[in-house]
Parts: sequence; structure tokens; C-alpha cells
Amino acid sequence: MSTLRALAKARAVAAGVAQPVATVRHLHLSDRPLVLVPLAMAGEANAPLAAMVGAAPDEGRLLFVPQPRNRDQRFAFAAELAAIVLPHLDSFRGVSEAVPIDRGRDVRYRYVDAPQLLVPNPAGVTFLRLLGRSTRFRRPDGEYPVHPSVPLLGRWLTFFAERAEQPGSAALLAMTEALTLHWATGQSTVEDLHLPALLGWIDPPPGSTGAEAAARAEDPRLCPPAGPATDPDFDNHRLVAAIEAYAGTEDDPVARAGAYAELARLLRGQLAPTWELMWRGVGLLRALPPGARVAGRWDGDKDAFTGYAEHVDAGGGPQPRRDGAVAAALRLHRLERALASYAVQRAYDDPLVMAEHRLAGEAFVGDVTLADPKRVDDTGKRPVLRPRIQVVTTEPVAVPVGATLYSPARPGQKAKVVFLTPGSDGKTEVVLELSGGMGRGLTAPPGSVPEVGERLCLTILSDAYLPAGSFPAAEETPWTHGGPPVAASDAPVAPDGAAAGTGDPAEEWS
Repeated sequence: MSTLRALAKARAVAAGVAQPVATVRHLHLSDRPLVLVPLAMAGEANAPLAAMVGAAPDEGRLLFVPQPRNRDQRFAFAAELAAIVLPHLDSFRGVSEAVPIDRGRDVRYRYVDAPQLLVPNPAGVTFLRLLGRSTRFRRPDGEYPVHPSVPLLGRWLTFFAERAEQPGSAALLAMTEALTLHWATGQSTVEDLHLPALLGWIDPPPGSTGAEAAARAEDPRLCPPAGPATDPDFDNHRLVAAIEAYAGTEDDPVARAGAYAELARLLRGQLAPTWELMWRGVGLLRALPPGARVAGRWDGDKDAFTGYAEHVDAGGGPQPRRDGAVAAALRLHRLERALASYAVQRAYDDPLVMAEHRLAGEAFVGDVTLADPKRVDDTGKRPVLRPRIQVVTTEPVAVPVGATLYSPARPGQKAKVVFLTPGSDGKTEVVLELSGGMGRGLTAPPGSVPEVGERLCLTILSDAYLPAGSFPAAEETPWTHGGPPVAASDAPVAPDGAAAGTGDPAEEWS
């Protein structure tokens, strides 16, 4: 935990309400996100019990499995879910936009928007990942056929689960993570995974403190678990009886309809409170202004959505159960680059995030006291514009002479440290030579060079493009790492080792 977040948590305890740790929203929020609140059957790995799903607060639709141990009913549940999710995804595929590439010499096309899925917590993301894994290899024909939409749903759920691993992506968000990115509560990180308690701290009822609201949220009778786990007391004393009552009415259609309605009522009572909390969280996030670089990260989600939609349309196969050695290395490299870029972008967008780096000695803020915007360096083959400025700061400067600094106000400009002069009054004078971001002439455009009196933040963090690493082609990869001949373990297989598309529904769902 960082120093500032620890301080914010201490202040939250003292004030009785969560404290903001961000001044802007660091994630994209769709105008019509698809909210999905899942419940899993206790005692069986990822066996779906129920879900409430919809794209608006008044559009929540309840889906449930009357007999959760029945594999046929589970796939029927997946087909019902697909009937909601897939049309929602297709609604974003109507209009494309041209994106210039190759320095404007060519264009490519992507959809103007992309879908966004919201779940209550990280366990909900895991539920969708496992549901995708258990359905994407199924087939609509053969010995154990499923509805044609089921494997397609599995592939899309896998796509969204993989996007959730991408730092900065907003295609699939866990509400608890989205909220704790912007607020610090007075409870532990584990307690923050409970959506009712978390919202109790962030937005407590009038006359209550966050701690009081969180304590009330711990009572499952008032606030059922936010899924996918269920309340054991509810399972043992109400759910089991309702499922057994439904199972005992096979020969009585009237009684069966009544038992079905009672089961639906019980499950809706468990899901509806979380459904309302999800939209309450959406409202809190929507009230924050988006960061300047949020739209650029959402463009990456639109690119990924467009690319996978084209892959599906072209008849491409489902994602393999596991990556080969090179594919895994590529994925890890991509995630590391995205994580580094995301951390810098958040700091550039938000002074509160940048304050963490100032405490760590990776940034400082000072006032420009001298500026020479017309300075030209003619020691090389040709003269180049190299203005110099002097910044005076009261903060510790932990960078050496010769280091390159950057400013969030002018991210395309480099500032090389020329002199460091500590003063006796606790101030430090820093002389910087500027390059980049001023055009190619010998006269700096207005505003491109900081002026005297401007307050400037300087940091070693760079938002510049990070080139991708170099990895060998498949034919150049040793066989020990997945190269030719192709290892059998790299071929797509169905869950639990069954051949792709021939899985027996009697096998484990996950």
C-alpha cells in the first residue's frame, strides 16, 4: 500500500467516509454498459445458479437454473444468456470509422464504439472466464449438441476475460476494483471486495458513518452477497428446499409452475440488491470527469473488439485452452508494456496520482524563474533550437545531472538536467535544456516553452511509445518451447482433457 493511500484510509476512519484518491475517472464508462450479476452453485466449481443481466437499471432480466446439477439445464442457461449478450455485442457493429495509419498514408477501419461488461467483483470476472472456457469448445452437432449460440458466447466471454487482464482496459470491469481505484475506505483490502460494504463507505446513508453502513452491509439478510458466492444460510434453509420442491413436481404442471415461480422469487431477492448497487456505483463513477488519456485507452478496446469480431466473422477458431511458450511470452510482454504505460498515463492525468511519484522522488513541482526561449545550440553540424529554463523547487530533487525529465503539460518535450544548485533556504535551482515539441524551426511557437512564473511538474516518467520486443518466429522456435514439430499439448482441447467439441455434459462444468 502506498503512503498516500494509507493516509487516505486513516483519514477515512477519522472522517467516517471514504476519501478520494483520484481527481478524475481513470477508466471509460459506456453510455449503456451491460451489467451482469452472477450467482454460482455452492459446492460445485463454477456451476451457474442464476444471473441478472441488462443494459439499464429497469432492464434487469433474471436467468436461473432450476436444477443446477443438471448439465443440460446449465447449457440451456448459457443459451439464454447468449440470447441477451450476443445481440448486445452486435449492436456495436453497425458503424465503422477510418483510422489513419502509416503516418497518414493509409487508413484502417474499426467500430466507432465497443461493448462494456460490468460485474460486481473480481470473482465475477473469474466466473465469466470459466464459463467461457467451459462453453467455447462445444458444438451444435454430434453426440452432445448445444445451441449454436453457446460456443460463440464462450468465445466472446473468453475475449472479455482476456481484456480484463490488460491494464487500462475497460471492456470488462469489476465494480469493486473500479471504485477502489478512485476512493480509499477505512476497511481492509479484502473487505473492499464486498460491494455493499464498499459503497457504504463511499456513499453512506444520511446520518450514518461509513463504518456503520459497512457493518449493516455485512448482514446477509439486509445485503445478500454480491455474487458469485451465495450466503450459506440462504443455501441451507431456503434454496435447497425450493430446489427440492421444484424437483418433486415433475408430474404436476400446476405445482411445478408454482415451484418455479417461488424459486425465481428467492433468487431475484438475492440478486436485486446487488443489481441496484451496481447502478449506484455506475452513477458515482459517471459523476467524475474522465481523464485526458482515457479515450485513447478505450480506442485500444475498440481495436481489440473490431479485430476479434473480424476473426469470428472469418471463421477463426476458438482461443486455445493454454498458450504455447512463445504466445505466453508475447502475452506477458504485452501486459508488462501496458502496465508501464497505464501507470504513467494515470500520473499524467491526475495530480493525486502524481503525488505518489513525488513522494518517491520520481517527480517534483517548481516555479519557472528564468527562461531563454530563443537559445540556439550551434555546436553541431547545424544549429538547433535548445531553450533553457530555470526551475526553483522546495521538494527534494533525486535526479542526477544529465537525466531526462518530462512534463505532463508538454509530454512530447524532453528536459535535460544541466545544473543542480541546492540553496541554503531549502530550495533547489534546476537548469533544464529543452528539446522536442517546438517544431523544426529556430523559433519556438508560443506556449511551447514554459514561461517565467509558470508552475511546472517534472518527472522521470515518460509517456513515449514503448517499442515491442523481438520474439522468434514459430519455425525458429526450439521444439522445447513449442516450435516445430507442434506439441500435442498446444492443440486446442476441451475442458477436462476431452477432445474439442465432444465434451460429455456429465463432465465437470469448469
